[in-house]
Amino acid sequence: MAGKKMKLVIAGGGTAGWITAAALAHQMGEILDITLVESQEIGTIGVGEATIPPMRTFHRFLGINEQEFMRATNATFKLGIQFENWRQIGEKYFHSFGVTGKQTIITDFIHFWLRGRELGIASEFGDYCLEYKAALKNRFSLNEHSKINYAFHLDAGRYASFLRARAEARGVTRVEGKIASVQQHPDTGFIVSLTLESGQEIAGDLFIDCTGMRGLLIEQCLQTGFEEWDHWLPCDSAIAVQTESHGPAVPYTKSIAHHAGWRWQIPLQHRVGNGIVFSGSHLSDDEATNMLLSSMEGKVLTEPRVIKFKTGRRKKSWNKNCIAMGLASGFLEPLESTSIHMIMTAVTRLLQLFPHGEIKQSIVDEYNTQAKSEYERIRDFIILHYKATERDDSPFWRYCKEMEIPSDLKHRIALFKDFGRSNQVEGELFRLDSWTQVMLGQGIMPSSYHPIVGLMSDRDLQNFLNSIAADVDKSIAMMSTHHDFVNKYGGVL
Repeated sequence: MAGKKMKLVIAGGGTAGWITAAALAHQMGEILDITLVESQEIGTIGVGEATIPPMRTFHRFLGINEQEFMRATNATFKLGIQFENWRQIGEKYFHSFGVTGKQTIITDFIHFWLRGRELGIASEFGDYCLEYKAALKNRFSLNEHSKINYAFHLDAGRYASFLRARAEARGVTRVEGKIASVQQHPDTGFIVSLTLESGQEIAGDLFIDCTGMRGLLIEQCLQTGFEEWDHWLPCDSAIAVQTESHGPAVPYTKSIAHHAGWRWQIPLQHRVGNGIVFSGSHLSDDEATNMLLSSMEGKVLTEPRVIKFKTGRRKKSWNKNCIAMGLASGFLEPLESTSIHMIMTAVTRLLQLFPHGEIKQSIVDEYNTQAKSEYERIRDFIILHYKATERDDSPFWRYCKEMEIPSDLKHRIALFKDFGRSNQVEGELFRLDSWTQVMLGQGIMPSSYHPIVGLMSDRDLQNFLNSIAADVDKSIAMMSTHHDFVNKYGGVL
C-alpha cells in the first residue's frame, strides 16, 4: 500500500543500538517505523571509549555539532595510540592519525626518509608528522594553520544517551523489556516478531540485532555460525575499571603490553578508562585484576568487571531479514579502537544497500561480502602487532612470534621488509601511514628503498627533510595545550 512504512525493529540498545537508530532515523525516518527494544536490567559492555577519525565524518553525516557532542560525552581529543612494551620491554612507539612527510606520485615519504637515514641527515620518522609531535607535547588546536587529523576519547554510556535523545526526537520508539522469544515464519524462516517477558509482541519487517556477543537473533535464533580467530588473536578476556583523573588528559590512548596481553588507558575530561586484555590460558582473572589495579593511578571509581570474548565474526552479518551490528556481528579486540567505527560502517553499508520492499539475495550477499572484507583487513592489522614482536620473555609472546599468519598479511610484511611499501586495497580503513608506523615501531625495517630518491642530491634531500620538520614545529608552536583547548572548545559546562 502506498505510503506504508517499513517496520524496523532494533533488538538491544547501548552504543550499537542507538548509533543504528540515530542514523536510520536521520536518513530514512520518513519511510521507516523504528522501534528499539532494550532492558535496563541488561548491562552493556560500554568500554569502547577510544575512537578513530572517520567518526567525525559520520557525525557530520548526522548533523552532530562537535562541541555539543564533546560536552555531552566528556570527550577529549585523540591523535593516536602510544604502544609500550610491544616490540621489546621498555620500548615505545606511536601510531598517529597523521600523514608523515610528503610523497610523490611514484613513491612514498618513507623512501626519502630511508635514504636520509642512510646518509645520517634524517631525524626520527615521527618528527615529520604533526599529529605525532603534537600528541607527545600535549598540544592541540583547530585552526587554518594546522590541519590536524583527530578522533576522540568519550564516555560510551553518555554517548549512547546522547544518540538516544537524537533518535527519539526523530520518532524512534523505545520499548523497555527483555526479549523472551523470537518468532519465525514457518516457511521462510524470516523473523516476524519479538515477544517480551511482559507478553508484548513487537512485529517487524526488518530486524537489527544489537544484543551483544550473545547474538540473540542472528545466532541463537537463526544459527548463523561463528568463525573464530583465536589462533591468530589469542586473548580471550578483558577487565575494565574507571578511575579519577590524576592530571591533565593527554591527547592519545596508551596501550601497554604485559607478559600475557596488554592494558589500556583512555583519558576523558572527568575520569580515566582503564582495562586489561589477556589470554586466560596464560593469566587468571584474579592475577589480571591485581596486575591492573596495581598499575593504576587515581582513585578507583568502579568495581573491576570481567568480560569474556571470542575473537572472530559471524559467518553472515546479514541473514534472512536480520542484520547484526556491533558485538552481535563479531569481535575484534579494541587494540586499534575500531569497535565504534565498525558499527558506523555497518550502518552506512545498510543505508547504501537498504532494500526496497522484498529483500533480494543479491543485496544480502553484497552486504556480507563487504562486511567480511572489512573484518579481515582490520583483523590482519591487529595481528601485525602481535606477530611482529621481538619479545620471547613468556609463552604468550613466543607463541605470537612463531604463529602462522594469514597469507595477505605475510605478503604485506615481506613487501615492506624488502622494499618499504605498504600495498593498499580500495576502501581499506588503515592506510599507508598506519601500516608504516606500526611496521617500523614493531621493528620491521626495510632493506631497500626506491631508486628514484637517489636522483636527489644530498643537499636537496636534507633541505626537503628539514623543511617538513620545520613546518611541523611551526604548527605546534601555534597550538594550545590539549587541556586548555578542550576546556574552551568542548569542556563540560
